[in-house]
Amino acid sequence: MKVQANYFITGSITLILLFFINISLGSVHIPLKEIFKILSFQEASNATWEYIIFSYRLPKAVTAIIVGSGLAVSGLLMQTLFRNPLAGPYVLGLSSGASLGVACLLMAGSWFGSIFQTEITSPYSIIVASSLGSFLVLLAVLAMAAKVKNTMAILIIGLMFASFTGAVVSILSFFSSAEKLQQYIFWSFGSLGDLNWEEVSLLSLCWAVGLILALCTLKNLNALLLGESYARSLGTKITQNKFIIILATSLLAGSITAFAGPIAFVGIAVPHLVKVVIKGSNHFILYPASIMAGSTLMLICDTIAQLPGSEYTLPINAITALFGAPIVIWLLTRKKKITL
Repeated sequence: MKVQANYFITGSITLILLFFINISLGSVHIPLKEIFKILSFQEASNATWEYIIFSYRLPKAVTAIIVGSGLAVSGLLMQTLFRNPLAGPYVLGLSSGASLGVACLLMAGSWFGSIFQTEITSPYSIIVASSLGSFLVLLAVLAMAAKVKNTMAILIIGLMFASFTGAVVSILSFFSSAEKLQQYIFWSFGSLGDLNWEEVSLLSLCWAVGLILALCTLKNLNALLLGESYARSLGTKITQNKFIIILATSLLAGSITAFAGPIAFVGIAVPHLVKVVIKGSNHFILYPASIMAGSTLMLICDTIAQLPGSEYTLPINAITALFGAPIVIWLLTRKKKITL
């Protein structure tokens, strides 16, 4: 209990500090004193600084927290459901479905001439296409899950959907122009800084609903750690529980992919990091710990990706793996057994 209490105290302080550090750094230098004045709704010395904070840096920092925490919780749910340490939020094929939706919009939309040009260039077109692709894959997975009782079979079905959609995207890429292919590649890098407050609000709504659904499954997740037979003997409705877990993961991972792109690594790594630090498997503790750790990791990666003082921004996908992978390897090699 002492280790867990120290984790949450230290983690909370670290998260708050990183939030302000993330806001304070960027291509334009803004004094820390001015940042506090702007955040407290006092009149800033420079109107441009106020615009940068409220219109770009603050929504980006909030998006980083939503993305990091949502993917971490999704990974925790999937790893427990499938009892597989390599399972992540995109194991059901949701990311691949979203990628297929965006690929169809960007690379196949031009095949229909000027009919879809307005839709392709609209601000919400990629979000809608990505959401639609994830939703269709979700419906297919849920339909299969209703017929298949074996949990591992659902995992395999999700991987097969991912392979199928990946093959379709490859075919579209082969016949696509260099310009359209470049647009798709840039989207696949992931981005936290392209959302306005309206889009952040929509993402926050999906995130909140997903976290509430995940919260409702914590007791059953603890029972699943000892196997489905044991969970069933405790009165757990396995089929209903799987449905809620898959739905929660789909809302979190699907909405994040739609708004921020396919951001890898976080969903798989953070649950393992939390279990190593917490030294336990109680989901009532792992759940809030994963939210805190995922938010912290994403803020760190986003701060690095900005290249403070430079006008360039590195792909967030590259930073999450480049920065996080060595840490995960180091922590896991210190622990002989990986817990689920």
